[in-house]
Amino acid sequence: MAEVQQLRVQEAVDAMVKSVERENIRKMQGLMFRCSANCCEDTQASMQQVHQCIERCHAPLAQAQALVTSELERFQDRLARCTMHCNDKAKDSMDAGTKELQVKRQLDSCVAKCVDDHMHLIPTMTKKMKESLSSIGK
Repeated sequence: MAEVQQLRVQEAVDAMVKSVERENIRKMQGLMFRCSANCCEDTQASMQQVHQCIERCHAPLAQAQALVTSELERFQDRLARCTMHCNDKAKDSMDAGTKELQVKRQLDSCVAKCVDDHMHLIPTMTKKMKESLSSIGK
């Protein structure tokens, strides 16, 4: 049961990441490479100046990738905390003498609720991420 729930979240997050990559990150990569190529065209610039120019070109993309990573980590942490709460409740029920099958059902139900609740957060998280990404480098 938990594996099915994990797969549901993984597929939804993968779809969101692909969307963000296709619509935002890829454009930024193109800008970064064109900008970097322009840095290399400057025959008057020293090697250090070209390197600094390339670093400036790369900065918005690095910032964007850090933002995506940070948002995904926050989402993952929240989901992990929720499922840990379910595990704690299951352990408490076992300690109180509840039958194992009933505890397993409670645990599965609790984890499914965590997943459902967090699945609903993905569209908002995606929107927020795309808004933040579109403001980077402007």
